[in-house]
Amino acid sequence: MSFFSFGQSAEIDVVLNDAETRKKVEHKTEDGKKDKYFLFYDGETVSGKVNVTLKNPGKRLEHHGIKIEFVGQIELYYDRGNHHEFVSLVKDLARPGEITQSQTFDFEFTHVEKPYESYTGQNVKLRYFLRATVIRRLNDITKEMDIVVHTLSTYPELNSSIKMEVGIEDCLHIEFEYNKSKYHLKDVIVGKIYFLLVRIKIKHMEIDIIKRETTGTGPSVYHENDTIAKYEIMDGAPVRGESIPIRLFLAGYDLTPTMRDINKKFSVRYYLNLVLIDEEERRYFKQQEITLWRKGDVVRKSMSHQAAIASQRFEGSAASESALEQAAKEESG
Repeated sequence: MSFFSFGQSAEIDVVLNDAETRKKVEHKTEDGKKDKYFLFYDGETVSGKVNVTLKNPGKRLEHHGIKIEFVGQIELYYDRGNHHEFVSLVKDLARPGEITQSQTFDFEFTHVEKPYESYTGQNVKLRYFLRATVIRRLNDITKEMDIVVHTLSTYPELNSSIKMEVGIEDCLHIEFEYNKSKYHLKDVIVGKIYFLLVRIKIKHMEIDIIKRETTGTGPSVYHENDTIAKYEIMDGAPVRGESIPIRLFLAGYDLTPTMRDINKKFSVRYYLNLVLIDEEERRYFKQQEITLWRKGDVVRKSMSHQAAIASQRFEGSAASESALEQAAKEESG
């Protein structure tokens, strides 16, 4: 159990009520490493205890109140110090006074709206955390505890295939087709590439998954492209009439759901990039956006109703009626 202390007066610790049973997931930190955090979904209650432990029992601790906050915020790295809070809830645990012995305070934030997925990127971080504070005249005593939020979605009703052509007049004509345009994070991209005309000597061909992170607005827009995966389709020269199958498994890659205009601060989009390289090292490519989403059925059965609430917020009430009915059946079963 980790403590954070300021000065010599007291230590604060935040403990979740369901810490023993709640799932933990790995999440990337700002320095690129991965730590494990408690996992929550939209609409779930966050409850627990704040333990205030006096370092010198018997010596009183004067304070101007004790509180706990649940915060969701976005931090743009080029604008550090400006934290954009989209969720900010406060519970007062104690009125101004004094503590003469260690105390424990219960808290509960019921059915908390957590509209966005936790995200740590190249230029932006979206995080959720609990912050307990003993307010003092000079130095507050504070403890923060980060959690991770996953957004869930139901299966998209419209999921058309992608058909595109790449061509250089009288030299090259290729058609490629992917089975759909929206994929969940554990999905498989299935496709085919047809060579209709090949008059240049292609020596290498690959598909890349590119993540594009966009931050800021107006003149202060930053784009960061990151190649998440490279999948070699062929190594050698194709011939006219040849078709090559594609099977790209997404589960092994570090992917997030597609995020569009999150709180008007940032977006994360994914693209399939078809790359051809000829014998003279010239590169030809064609890019197509795909949508990634997090499948809702990974949620534990006991949480299926709250998962349905999450999908309702994400997809709209019409798409989620069946999810709510299914959750009700699971819970009664």
